[in-house]
Amino acid sequence: MTLPKFRRRTLAAVVLALTTASVVAPAFAQNDDMDDKAVESGGRADAARKAREARHKKSAVVAEQTTAAAPVSTRFPNATRSVPVGKASVKGTPKLQALLKTYNAGQSAEARVAADAIIGDAASNPYEKAFAAQLAAQTAISAQDYPAALRYIDLAIAQNSLDNDAHFGLMQQRAQIQMMSKDYGGALASVDRFLAESRATDSASLVLRGNALYRLGRYAEAAAVLKPAVAAAPGHSDWDALLADSLSRSGNTAEAAKIAEGVAAKNPGDKQARFNLVQSYLQTKQTEKAAQLLEEMRKSGQLTDDSDYRQLFSIYANIQGKEQQTIDTINEGMSKGVLKPDYNVYLALAQSYYFSDQTDKAIAAYQKAAALGKDGEAALALAGVLRNEQRIPEAKAAAQQALAKGLKHPEDAKKIIALPGK
Repeated sequence: MTLPKFRRRTLAAVVLALTTASVVAPAFAQNDDMDDKAVESGGRADAARKAREARHKKSAVVAEQTTAAAPVSTRFPNATRSVPVGKASVKGTPKLQALLKTYNAGQSAEARVAADAIIGDAASNPYEKAFAAQLAAQTAISAQDYPAALRYIDLAIAQNSLDNDAHFGLMQQRAQIQMMSKDYGGALASVDRFLAESRATDSASLVLRGNALYRLGRYAEAAAVLKPAVAAAPGHSDWDALLADSLSRSGNTAEAAKIAEGVAAKNPGDKQARFNLVQSYLQTKQTEKAAQLLEEMRKSGQLTDDSDYRQLFSIYANIQGKEQQTIDTINEGMSKGVLKPDYNVYLALAQSYYFSDQTDKAIAAYQKAAALGKDGEAALALAGVLRNEQRIPEAKAAAQQALAKGLKHPEDAKKIIALPGK
């Protein structure tokens, strides 16, 4: 019997939670006309002229200072990107102000329309387009319109006008969206570019890369990336499970089992963590431990799916002397309406009843299995049991049924049909 490896969690659970790109108040240009009107309304034209000259001098100093020293990134301090000094123009300022106000008010659809207008305006400068695009990307993500989100993110990155936190945050977000869209090759390319340009070394960023490698089936590479990342930031059960499965699939099952044991011990209420440990035990041929853990889960009510009960009774059915446990597991699962009765269920039940000397129940289960079987093997087994019980007419009828459905060795059925007696 071939048993599955670690049960993969849903993608959303294993993939890093989708980050929100850094959206800060945009760098607005000073609106001279608005300030002049405020001053000149008092009839002091000379004062307005002097104030305007002072502002221009101050703006020149500020521009020189910001050009000389780029803003320091809080999230990506190791990045070497030369950060451009982008800001909104005088005409673009009110548009970005209105866009930001709409976005912060939670009016996503309206914000996206406003952002599209700014992006499509030939008069918008690169910074204005980048800022509008990053906001539009967030609205698209909220609407789960991931293709549009990627287009907006690409546009914002191409403008090369946002600060490092926003610029690299969008790069990271791009890789995450591709992971969620199952574009694992694209995600790996995106995260590699992000890591190369941002020089990020945090565990979350490295796990993102490890997850992309894992999804591409490059398990040894994934384990090599994940191992130091997980060690540097313990306490993430999803990351631990991803590392354990990467190790297991790349052949290091013993180390994978140790990690899975640690995760399950810390999270006894986490059904998935315990199932992953079961798979580790099976892969390292610790079948008794796997059965014991699944039995604990059965008693604590953690077996809630058809596949849960199916896995436990399949393990019991392959361990000599566990016939009654097989029977109990199957009957409990069916009585709860969780385990769906089918050919394999009835066949395992029939065999367990027969080998625990519960012949009448074995015959009843074999009859149900024979009716559901695609071939005549279960019917032949039923015929054999009936023959042993000296119920010859019934045995012959079962053998005839077996022949009609098809057998690998039809001569076995013919021998039963040829028995003396009606």
